[in-house]
Amino acid sequence: MKVGILGLGLIGGSMARAFSKAGHTVYAAEQDEAIRSFAELAGAVHGKLDATTIGSCQLLLLAIFPDGCINWLAENAEKITPGTLVIDLCGVKEEICNRCFPLAEQYGFTFVGGHPMAGSHNSGFKYSRSNLFQGAPMVLVPPRFDDIQLLQQVEDSLAPCHFGSFSVCTATEHDKMIAFTSQLPHIVSNAFIKSPTAQKHKGFSAGSYKDLTRVAWLNPQMWAQLCLENQENMLFELDTLVQNLVLYRDALANRDANTLVTLLDEGRRRKEEVDG
Repeated sequence: MKVGILGLGLIGGSMARAFSKAGHTVYAAEQDEAIRSFAELAGAVHGKLDATTIGSCQLLLLAIFPDGCINWLAENAEKITPGTLVIDLCGVKEEICNRCFPLAEQYGFTFVGGHPMAGSHNSGFKYSRSNLFQGAPMVLVPPRFDDIQLLQQVEDSLAPCHFGSFSVCTATEHDKMIAFTSQLPHIVSNAFIKSPTAQKHKGFSAGSYKDLTRVAWLNPQMWAQLCLENQENMLFELDTLVQNLVLYRDALANRDANTLVTLLDEGRRRKEEVDG
């Protein structure tokens, strides 16, 4: 199979390594030509994804910022061979699916929204690896939910990644959930580390600190765009968090031990309810 990949960051680079390792031919487009050349030297990529190779690909994976994916697909839609499977790998789904489903219908290829639930606080091709997606969940937003053949095609096409499970939802459901499970934690972590006390934490921190601050080390441009494109859901989650934090603060300010115990116990029980 010939696979085209747009973007060679952590996700796109890991896709390239996985498909190349499985014996497929990988073409890639990358804004930084030095990175694309390095990926080719590393054996993850076999050539450029451009006007001469787009039409030969049976699978196209879009792994850059959402706006970039949309613009690239709009500019190159007429070059894509009808029947080709195109999957985006972005962190938000509503805008990209709303824009790309019509393009697919117009030009005869198939577009499926995708979000691999795998990653790292590190970004860039140098951190990519062929087993990044091993056992990880993959969320799909297909144009039709009753097309079992299409879903099987997607699973078969992504077999070299060795995903652990596939789930299907609407773009709206995806973005609402991802605001809570991914985008909010990044903002909380990023805000938490801004405490002036952080300058003196060494020697006083262990697992709790490491767990909470891991994703503070992020790509600012990417996460800003993802959060802004998911603005309504993010504001809901942030407002809910702020309201809850005020309750804890008030209990502390009032030295109200009973309320603080109740709040902490509610959180403990909620964790047990949702995660077992």
